[in-house]
Amino acid sequence: MTVDSFREYLQRLEARDELVRVADPVSWNLEASAITMLANEEDDRIPLFESVEGARLVGDPYRGSQRRPWDRIALGMDVPPDTARREFYDETIERLQDQRDPTTVSRSDAPCKEVIDTGDDVNLLDYPWPYIHAGDGGRYSNLHTLVTPDLDSDWVDYSYHRAMIHDSETASVLLLAGEQTPNLYYYKYERRDEPMPVAIVVGAEPAVQYSSVMWIPTGRSEVEFAGGLKGSPVELVPCETNDLRVPASAELVIEGEIVPNVRRDEGPFGDYFGYMHGPRRSMPALQVTAITHRERPIIPFCVEGTGVGYTENSTSSMEIGCVGPDATLGLRAGGFDVDRCVPWQSTPRTVYVVSTDSTAPGDLHELANFIFTTWGMLHVDFFVFVDADVDPLDQRAVLEALALHADPDEDFHQFGVESMPKVPLNIYQTPSEKGDAQTGTSKAKTAKAYIDATREDEAAVDTATDAADAETRYWARTLLTEAGATPDRPTEFDAGAEP
Repeated sequence: MTVDSFREYLQRLEARDELVRVADPVSWNLEASAITMLANEEDDRIPLFESVEGARLVGDPYRGSQRRPWDRIALGMDVPPDTARREFYDETIERLQDQRDPTTVSRSDAPCKEVIDTGDDVNLLDYPWPYIHAGDGGRYSNLHTLVTPDLDSDWVDYSYHRAMIHDSETASVLLLAGEQTPNLYYYKYERRDEPMPVAIVVGAEPAVQYSSVMWIPTGRSEVEFAGGLKGSPVELVPCETNDLRVPASAELVIEGEIVPNVRRDEGPFGDYFGYMHGPRRSMPALQVTAITHRERPIIPFCVEGTGVGYTENSTSSMEIGCVGPDATLGLRAGGFDVDRCVPWQSTPRTVYVVSTDSTAPGDLHELANFIFTTWGMLHVDFFVFVDADVDPLDQRAVLEALALHADPDEDFHQFGVESMPKVPLNIYQTPSEKGDAQTGTSKAKTAKAYIDATREDEAAVDTATDAADAETRYWARTLLTEAGATPDRPTEFDAGAEP
């Protein structure tokens, strides 16, 4: 049984007593986000705010539990939520390999067309976009899917970029050069002085939301991968004011165009690193042409910044539950002998662990080169390579490999010194490295790094194993002696005796 809509996903949460309806009036102005952040920190149920001016809000609907952050991602894919992480990982990889073409339904069959506003009826301020952190530059839509077409092919990209609401019909969209959709805008549409058609899909079905955060290669269709994740085609419906098609079951769709050479202020914003990112910068401007939605739409949002080290939110859970399996599949498709590529659970958007049988220094450097250059790894600073028999899903096992096998003198490798593109959000970056209001796009450059925490040779393994066995034998002999036994006396064993 598939999960065909965001609303159906919320019903499943409620059936498991993992959703709480908040009937009392709640303000979009910090109050909804404060309650959501508290629920995140306390590992409490997902809050659905029923009484907010203009619509309903739901805070961090995909946030998993502290111990099992992939559980609600699994629920959205109709995978049993009690599935072990390794099994869920393998199931996700298998589904991503079985992509399904989307289908198109009529407007009358599309729930997202229950209300259609165009022309003078368009008003973004009719909806309760949340003001999430004290100090944010404005109100945001920050848990949605941005849909836009390539100018030179049939490719349509689904991606995930927050939008700051400015007035009734304009917003600024965080487009950092180096990622797929920003590259389409800066290097194709704007250079040809053409507006880029877009649709912001709010409250898409879970599989669509998941695929929009994944590292799907340029030119490949995220909506086909979403069909694979849910096990059936995603239903699309044509937009009202452009040629795009959008998921028909969505809660709300903002149609419009990002106009060339026009910028609006964006930020500051409390970003995923857990601090207020600044300064305010200029980002491309979205001109809204239509808004369609369900009756009483439900608008999801994410309290960014709570997913750093001590708790979870929607984006950190999706990084762990979705991006890791997709990255594993991508490395294998690139021809690399990779067991798993896994985001570090405490800091899932900056550190990844790769387990592999190909541990020769040249192999690891080639793998690092592929990762850091082919995929435009703006967000990830570090990769840790471990042997294939080290479980990268087990953070303790990875730390053990680091402690035992990573020589600080020889195994820490800086990559692309001061030349790699970098998202300008890290705490360690200076204000000038982050850019300013005139920069417009991400110009930050930095070095990346990888750590070789693989064993040097089998001899070292044997030596370590022998030492451990000797220590265990000594401990066992001591226990037997204390118990009055004679540990060195041979023990007779009759293999045919009854147990």
